[in-house]
Amino acid sequence: MLAGDMLYYYDPVSVNLKLNMAHGADIRIMLSGLTALLGIWFYLLGLGQVYFAFRPAPALVRNTVLASFAAILTAYGVIHGNYMAIAVSSKLALQYHLDMEAATALASNSNLLIRYFVYPPFAVLSLVFIFQVWKQKTLYPQWIILFFPLIPFLINLFVGRYFTGSTFIIVEGGFYNLILIAFFVASTIALWDSKQTAVKTK
Repeated sequence: MLAGDMLYYYDPVSVNLKLNMAHGADIRIMLSGLTALLGIWFYLLGLGQVYFAFRPAPALVRNTVLASFAAILTAYGVIHGNYMAIAVSSKLALQYHLDMEAATALASNSNLLIRYFVYPPFAVLSLVFIFQVWKQKTLYPQWIILFFPLIPFLINLFVGRYFTGSTFIIVEGGFYNLILIAFFVASTIALWDSKQTAVKTK
């Protein structure tokens, strides 16, 4: 999914994301759309370790975390695929000398509408996940909370504006997938010690 973000956005010079999509080769747009499907399949597989980490928690809690996380990740795929409409609209605007913002408005508003439906499951997931981990009701150590997507999301609200150039494109263009990479790497490290998880499970 991060690779798909960069196929949409990356340009070594320009930081105008829509203009970069407009200038991007058709094959880049097509391949980026494909990553929406492949990326979500693998994200959903990754939830297996989250489910494993919540084994000590009550079934209702475990299933709530799994369902909420799955809803969010599925929305990631739909939103990423929806960007194909924004990319195509941008390319047409550039080709026919149309106003870029007006040409992409419908696709952008559609994308924004989908995002609104992500907030409720994200709120539920954040409350349940952070509370359960903090109370040590799971196999996760408490430090995993620092890598839970809510925390970097809040941090980016304050520091994201300071990125420039290629760093801006990578961080802003691929932000949601970067925070998921960070979370799943941290989750893998946290669950790697089989002796520790075995003791906690007992």
